[in-house]
Amino acid sequence: MGASFRSVEEVLALAGCDRLTISPALLKKMEEMSDAVPLKLDAAAAKTKDIPAVEMSESIFRWQMNQDAMATEKLADGIRKFAADLDKLEEIVRSKMT
Repeated sequence: MGASFRSVEEVLALAGCDRLTISPALLKKMEEMSDAVPLKLDAAAAKTKDIPAVEMSESIFRWQMNQDAMATEKLADGIRKFAADLDKLEEIVRSKMT
């Protein structure tokens, strides 16, 4: 989950990804950097590789997800945290509207 980046290095390891959710603190740190950022992920380059296709369906995905306890628990934890933050944000907005 992109929103769980803890360091600039983690963000830069995904240089080339189309969309990431990056915290304001990390964005500020990156804004202050002057280092060149090499591309790490490149869709065009990936298409030239001999990478075998992965069979995937909803049932396969659900089974694989179920087999990975950490992924399942982290996903659920992340969803709960986002929901709690949404509740906080809605309360802030409500308080400013009254």
